[in-house]
Amino acid sequence: MTSASVPAMATASATASATASATASATASATASATAPIGVFDSGVGGLSVLRHIRAQLPHEHLLYFADSGFAPYGDKPESVVAERSLAVAAFLVANGAKALVVACNTATVAAIKVLRAHYPDMPIVGVEPGLKPAAAATRNGKVGVLATSVTIAGAKFLLLRDQISAASNAQFLLQGCPGLVDQIELGDLESPAVRTLLERYVVPLLDQGADTLVLGCTHYPFVLAMLGEVIAAATAREIVLIDTGDAVARQLARLLGAAGLLNRSSAPGAPPGATGITVDASATPATGCAVAASAKSSTAYVVAAGSASRATASVIAAGDMDVAATLQGYTSSSATALSLAFANLLGIEAPVREVAI
Repeated sequence: MTSASVPAMATASATASATASATASATASATASATAPIGVFDSGVGGLSVLRHIRAQLPHEHLLYFADSGFAPYGDKPESVVAERSLAVAAFLVANGAKALVVACNTATVAAIKVLRAHYPDMPIVGVEPGLKPAAAATRNGKVGVLATSVTIAGAKFLLLRDQISAASNAQFLLQGCPGLVDQIELGDLESPAVRTLLERYVVPLLDQGADTLVLGCTHYPFVLAMLGEVIAAATAREIVLIDTGDAVARQLARLLGAAGLLNRSSAPGAPPGATGITVDASATPATGCAVAASAKSSTAYVVAAGSASRATASVIAAGDMDVAATLQGYTSSSATALSLAFANLLGIEAPVREVAI
């Protein structure tokens, strides 16, 4: 769906929702309970890569996840359109009791994080930014490739961050927009020839320029780690470090909730209406990696060993680690079946999903 095809009524609805949410924000923040849910949203299923870290680190927290697949991708739309849509989604989550918001989308963070914080000044809000700082610390030769949507790498906020970190570290950031990759990941076939073709098109030129570290600058991209590792291994014998910031987002969320006195430290009631307990499939592999996990300055790093295209699985959330009383309610502006399959295929869980129009 291109920006030209966005209905005028969607913008009007977003504006109305944003106005209503601004009026209600102070009241919502003042009455927030520690047992209220956390609202997480993305343009589609990419934010599930962040959600899995939140569930792992905050197992008692009730969660609302909104996949705006009916409006996806965000990456090919103007910032103003993404900002208004983000306000509309945030208003929906707040209306459903969210005590905090996680903008689990790099593009939406660039476009909307400031206006969201202005609308909800007392609410903990965490955005996602490409891991430029940990990448600058991880690189050995000073060349860092950044894979992201075109909107993300063109955003003023992102470019300012790049310039600041580059000046402080002398790292050279090679920016690569990845048109079409989010769309393919949304289709759910993470090992398709189309995904491989796109990864080769975007990654190999960065490796040819000497990049020894790659930033996964979109929350969708961690779901194709396995194939990304194969593409890298086929292109170079050098060791390449991949940076994913989902873990850092979850830890920042925990810090903000703690500071606000909103951490849910028990399995006390407070779930949203209609939410049920989460079923975790112990045989599922929530994340596939091509690498050995390592620490990299508040992010997760994956190291692709030289010449190795073998797959390794990294179970981020073990079945026994989840509190069964914690709940997850899914919402989507597209197909409930598709989001249910994404929960099952990408995270190994079952959760109720509702289709909504906002």
